Amino acid sequence: MGTEEVLIPITMFLSVAAVFIIWIVTRHRERITMIEKGLTNDEIKAMYHKNIKDVKRDPLASLKWGILFVLAGVAIVLGNFLHAQYNTDEGIIIGLLCLFVGIGLVLFYSIASKKLNQSQQ
Repeated sequence: MGTEEVLIPITMFLSVAAVFIIWIVTRHRERITMIEKGLTNDEIKAMYHKNIKDVKRDPLASLKWGILFVLAGVAIVLGNFLHAQYNTDEGIIIGLLCLFVGIGLVLFYSIASKKLNQSQQ
C-alpha cells in the first residue's frame, strides 16, 4: 500500500475524532456558563425542550428550498444528458448548477417580494 492509501483512512478518523472532541468541549463550556449564570436544572431543561407548536415557521423558507432543489436537480440531469449525448465537458454540470440555482434565487425573490407587498396592503 502506498502512503496515500494509508493517509486517507487516518485523516478520516482524525477528522471525525476532532469534530466529536470539539462538540464535547463546546457542550461542556455551554453548561458551565449556564451554571455560572445561576440557572437551575429545570430552567436548563426548559431551554432545550421548547414546545414545537411555539416555533413559528416561515412558509417561504420551504418554497425557497423546494425551488432550489428542483432546479439543482434539473441542472444535474441536463448536464448529464449534455455530457452523454453531445460529449461536452463535465464542467458544464457545475456551470448549469450555478446558473439554475441563481435563477431559482431570483425567482424566489420575485415571489417573496410579491407576497410581502400583498401582506403590507
